[in-house]
Amino acid sequence: MNSETSPTPETPESCPVSTSRRGFLAAAGLGTAAIAGGLALSNGGAAVLSRVFGHRGLPQLPPRTQPNITAEVLITRVASYDDDARLVDTISRGLVELGLDLDRVRGATILLKPNLVEPSTAAPQINTHPRFIRAVAEAFRKFDAGEVLVAEGQGHCRDTDYVLEQSGLKAILDEDGIEFIDLNHDDIFVARNPMGATNLPELFLPATLKRADFIVSLPKMKTHHWAGVTLSMKNMFGVMPGLCYGWPKNVLHYQGIMQSILDINATVRPHLAIVDGIVGMDGDGPIMGNPKPAGLITMGFDLPAVDATCARLMEIDPNRVWYLAQADGRLGATAENRIHQRGETIADSKQRFELVDHPSMKVFRD
Repeated sequence: MNSETSPTPETPESCPVSTSRRGFLAAAGLGTAAIAGGLALSNGGAAVLSRVFGHRGLPQLPPRTQPNITAEVLITRVASYDDDARLVDTISRGLVELGLDLDRVRGATILLKPNLVEPSTAAPQINTHPRFIRAVAEAFRKFDAGEVLVAEGQGHCRDTDYVLEQSGLKAILDEDGIEFIDLNHDDIFVARNPMGATNLPELFLPATLKRADFIVSLPKMKTHHWAGVTLSMKNMFGVMPGLCYGWPKNVLHYQGIMQSILDINATVRPHLAIVDGIVGMDGDGPIMGNPKPAGLITMGFDLPAVDATCARLMEIDPNRVWYLAQADGRLGATAENRIHQRGETIADSKQRFELVDHPSMKVFRD
């Protein structure tokens, strides 16, 4: 967590929920069907997108204080979720190769933040796979972590128990004795927003983040019909409590998806990303897209570097993804010449992830 946080807990009633779902849709010019259907883009879609990306335009960001920062990212191949032992071994070996401080992990509380969007086992491309989450938890248990938690504040369905059960995650957590925390309904504390990409001076955050010594983003490797890609940084939207920011985090959408991604990551500062790209999603992501069996796991301690690497693996230029371009030198490294790739190479592993067919998506790819 960012060290500059208020120690004073706030009740959910003090959260700045000034935008209802209906009000948000009206302000953004979107009908309910457009959201529920994953975005039915019309000829006016570009104008809609420009509004949803933010109601006040592009912000003036702080200077790049680390323009020469470097990072290491590991790419590994795993064909399926079927072999639990291989998944655990691959992830464990990868963390050791990246230099995970085992002394820091020993006895620590590890918070795993998966991408849990919809209550579905029939579409494995939507959520971080339950067996992938299990493997990461087991890897940290092998390293003698004191406690491993799984925490999420899903943005769409408000019935957390139903999502857990229907996604297949509840059975895994019960079998392995792993605690799940619904971040949408957690106690709240206030943290100063150091990036200021949105006009929110403070962020209301779940108290469980303070309980964690190590925050791990476990996203699905997916395209996104507004942000281009949704990976470890976008996955952190799920730590923002729905009681404060609405469903599906409407206040943050109104502030701008790209800008909110920067602010959340600058404030929370997650420690590690492990991306589930064994089966990803392309097309009309993050919900309505198609399964993309990529057979990849990508991991690193620098989230912008991990996401930039994943974008390149998806044949999407990270320099065209606004929040990734702005994260470079501020939150991490995205320039290819400052990322040391370990394991598999991008050249040998990349595969084209199709984007939703609309002219507005040309900003992400020629």
